Amino acid sequence: MIKKGDKKLIRGWIAYDWANSVYSLVVSSAIFPLFYETSTRNLYAKERGLDPETVEAGSVTVNFFGYDVSPSVIYSLVLSVGFLCISFLSPLLSGIADYTGTKKKFMKFFCYMGSFSCASLYFFDPAQVELGMLSIFLGTIGFWNSLVFYNAFLPEIADTKDQDRISAQGYIMGYLGSMALLIICLALIMGIDASLTKVSFLLVAVWWIGFAQLTYRVLPNNVFDKKPDKDYIWKGFRELKLVFKEFMQTKRLKKFLYAFFFFNTGVQTVMLMATVFASKEIEWPDKGAKTGLIVAILLIQLLGAVGAKLSSMLAKKIGNIKVIIVNVVVWIILCVFAYIITQPVEFYILAAFVGLVMGGVQAVARSTYSKFLPETTDHASYFSFYDVTEKIGMVLGTAFFGLTELIFQDIRYSVFSVALFFVLGFIFLLFIPKEENAIVSFTKNHHS
Repeated sequence: MIKKGDKKLIRGWIAYDWANSVYSLVVSSAIFPLFYETSTRNLYAKERGLDPETVEAGSVTVNFFGYDVSPSVIYSLVLSVGFLCISFLSPLLSGIADYTGTKKKFMKFFCYMGSFSCASLYFFDPAQVELGMLSIFLGTIGFWNSLVFYNAFLPEIADTKDQDRISAQGYIMGYLGSMALLIICLALIMGIDASLTKVSFLLVAVWWIGFAQLTYRVLPNNVFDKKPDKDYIWKGFRELKLVFKEFMQTKRLKKFLYAFFFFNTGVQTVMLMATVFASKEIEWPDKGAKTGLIVAILLIQLLGAVGAKLSSMLAKKIGNIKVIIVNVVVWIILCVFAYIITQPVEFYILAAFVGLVMGGVQAVARSTYSKFLPETTDHASYFSFYDVTEKIGMVLGTAFFGLTELIFQDIRYSVFSVALFFVLGFIFLLFIPKEENAIVSFTKNHHS
């Protein structure tokens, strides 16, 4: 057993947010998408004897398993397949982890898989894009699956009254840590030599693995001293089934997860598609788009840390659900604002407010889910439902975003598809009861 509220344990847990968030920012959001776009365009131009500067991004194709496909289509499809695999894997593995008491081992495995996949991007070759996309696929699975087991430690290390504050501290350290490494990477690329872009992927891998050791040193291996039978895989599936039955008996937790599905789908779609929207619709000065997008990303990270802190403080005064409702209302207003903006300064204003509500809603949503859990030892299984809800939402949100653009031939209309998710999330939030109903515990005693 571990002692809840132990400061050394909590600092170690928070360190993993500092460690892993660099992948999300540097690889998923900032440097790799720009590197990928540039390298595939250069290859396309070279093969046709063209000047890369004269090639429009929308006309570029690469050979992918014998087919000429747009690089952006390949990238989005690989991410979607990755998220679907995570949605399948995380509940099954979480059931095994809960039954065997091996959350930490699973967390380490996916951390190392993600880190080494990230490091392999150093060898990325657009002429062999299939191998490069394999690195992205495995890196995505490693990053997100490690978070399932990481988040599951929150209700075990912190008392309910402290979970908002500690969840926010984790997000704050994640925003600041990823921003620090992004600045280092940009200094290498823009200040020394653009050819050092690939070194950024090595730095992310080393940072992720290195700082994760601070977490692994303090997190226990088997919190509840589980002693599994030999047929632990089958028992793990049985564990998941029992936890799901228990989950279906809840009222407040279940309704919160419905609301989370919709408003978080909006949040994740914005995070994934914001750079695509800005590069197409904002009237950047000549060759200023990349610099402008990096500035906006840094602004979002900085204010994300501020938003996480402010929302956790506000949650103490007015309650978690009311704080999330406030954040969601602001998100809806921002979607309307995004539809009408055209100038870089307007986009920076939008990015600033996006950072505030992104940090606020992510930090409080995680701690709210943790607080609403029933009395249980199966935290990984419960957080796998949270994770699956998030991943399915990411696939659905990006699909709606792209489909709306396809139908209306205008990406600005896609903003309304995002707003719809926030509106639905807002409605579901209004029906979350203040107290949990009494539930039948299927899992509390089934180990004995």
